[in-house]
Amino acid sequence: MLQPEQGDASVLVELFHHNVWANLKLLDFCEGLADEQLDTTAVGTYGSIRDTLLHIIGSEVSYVHRVNGKLPGGPPPRDHFPGFEVLKDSARWAGEELLQLALSARADTIVRQRPPRMSIQYKLAGLMTQAINHSTEHRTQVSTILTQTGLEPPEMSGWQYMDEVGELQEIAETP
Repeated sequence: MLQPEQGDASVLVELFHHNVWANLKLLDFCEGLADEQLDTTAVGTYGSIRDTLLHIIGSEVSYVHRVNGKLPGGPPPRDHFPGFEVLKDSARWAGEELLQLALSARADTIVRQRPPRMSIQYKLAGLMTQAINHSTEHRTQVSTILTQTGLEPPEMSGWQYMDEVGELQEIAETP
């Protein structure tokens, strides 16, 4: 395994910026869907599109809360869909908070989670891995549902992100 070298945090920043960008891109796309489309599900996915979007953003908020006890001004409820603006605001908030936590994480930074959940501890770096991986998995599930209903999901790849933020540039070949 490669040993990390000291460097700047730009790679970490990009990973978390991409995660927020992809969440917002999917929320923007799904905001234009009809209620029956938002209630669509597929075998092997978390649940309906609506439930999965709430789960993605609610989980990110939960990860922050587990570490530092913070919640956004209007956190998304667990029991009903609050609307797209609440989810977008919470996605932006959680994205910035998760990035700050990731930037502060060290190999030995431990999170101690207390009741009402069970008392457990784990590395903050592991929770940051979970945050990115979890959102990616569930965005993929929503994309699967969209595809199965005949819709083309938004492109949320790293390539698309680089293109949209101006980091993907075509260069002229020199003979």
